[in-house]
Amino acid sequence: MEVKIYKDKIEVAHEFSSYFADLVADKKEFHVALSGGSTPKLIFDVLASEYGTVIDWNNIHFYWGDERCVPPTDNQSNYKMTEEHLFSKINVPPGNIHRVLGENNPASEAMRYSNLLEINLNRVEGIPQFDLVILGMGDDGHTVSIFPHEIDLWESADHCVVATHPDSGQKRVSINGSVINTAKVVTFLVTGSGKSEKVDEIHNKKENYTQYPASLVNPKSGNLTWFMDEAAADALI
Repeated sequence: MEVKIYKDKIEVAHEFSSYFADLVADKKEFHVALSGGSTPKLIFDVLASEYGTVIDWNNIHFYWGDERCVPPTDNQSNYKMTEEHLFSKINVPPGNIHRVLGENNPASEAMRYSNLLEINLNRVEGIPQFDLVILGMGDDGHTVSIFPHEIDLWESADHCVVATHPDSGQKRVSINGSVINTAKVVTFLVTGSGKSEKVDEIHNKKENYTQYPASLVNPKSGNLTWFMDEAAADALI
C-alpha cells in the first residue's frame, strides 16, 4: 500500500489525473470503475481540460463501482455527474460507457450488471478483473455503496449487490469486495477533514477498525494507493 498526501483536493485532482494518464498511456484496452463524489468531479474536470486530447479515449471503457437507483437525469446520479464533467467534453465512443441503469429494478439491474462485467472483463478465479477501481470513502468508513451496517455484502457471492443507504433508505447497486480486491490497481480518493477520523482508525488499525468496509480493501495485486489531502490525512502527517 502507498499513501500520497497533497496540500488540498485541487492538488489531489491534478496529481491523480497525471497518474491516470500515465496508467492508461500504453494500454490498447483499459477497463475502469469510477467513483462519484466531489473529488472525482474535480478530477473529471482536470482530465477533460488538460488531457482531453492527450489520452486516447477509444481505448478506455468506463463503469461505475456503485450507482444510486435514480434515473440518469437525476442530480444524484453518478453517471450524470460524469457525463457533465467528463464525457460531454471529450471524444469517447458511446459504446465505451457502461452505466448502471439506476432507473431499473435494483435487484434485476444488479444481476444484469454482474453479467455485463463477466462478459466484458477478464476473470480471475471467476471474478471479473478491472484494470483500475477508483474508490472514495465516506465519513462513516463506507466505500462504494457498502456501508458498515451491511458489511456482510462485502463477501456476497454476487459480483454486484443491492445496498441500502442507512439514513435515506435509498437503494444502490454496488460491486462487492471480491471485485474490488481482484482489480489490477485500486486507488482511494479521500479528501476533507470529515474523513480524518476514519483514516486514522483504518490506517493505524485502531480498535474495531474492521467494522468499516474501507478497511477491507486489500487487492491481491498489492497495488493499492491512497490519494489524500492534508485535511483527511491529518493523523498520518
